[in-house]
Amino acid sequence: MKLTSRNTHRDIAYFYVGLIIAFSISGIFLNHRRQLNPRRYTYETREFQVNPFTKDQADEAFVKQLTSAQKIDDEMRRFQASDTELSISFTQNDVKVDMATGKGSIVTYRTIPLLGQMTQLHQDTSNWWIYYSDFFGLGMLTLAITGMFIEKGKNSFRKRGLKLALIGIIFPLIFLFLLS
Repeated sequence: MKLTSRNTHRDIAYFYVGLIIAFSISGIFLNHRRQLNPRRYTYETREFQVNPFTKDQADEAFVKQLTSAQKIDDEMRRFQASDTELSISFTQNDVKVDMATGKGSIVTYRTIPLLGQMTQLHQDTSNWWIYYSDFFGLGMLTLAITGMFIEKGKNSFRKRGLKLALIGIIFPLIFLFLLS
């Protein structure tokens, strides 16, 4: 096989096609994670009732007893009591209780299979993934550079591609500096 821009471009694209698709799909979902977070979507909401209590009573022992009574077997991240509401955050659950009425709700979250794992790729910081991502970045850079030399004639990079590339650079800069 001859080492040409076209062959290099094609082979790197074939090698990374799975990751490009995964990053594209999960990136779209991450852009809209306030509407639907693939790693934490509402799976179930359950209401419950306890006796009314005060902010002074809402200490760690009280929170443990409350969550145990509600059969929440999850790692607690934090809890906070305001003047009117107790909020407890777990890895896969959120609990809110109106202290004056004792009415509470438990929201259980799940990960959307496959899509949740794909979005994890954007946030993973393990060493092996960092190195693989670095090679992916170099591969994307190689795709961009080799792509500039594939076409000849009226559709070449010099005749047509440079204008499109400049427009492609201007749009992110507009969003970065003017609209954020």
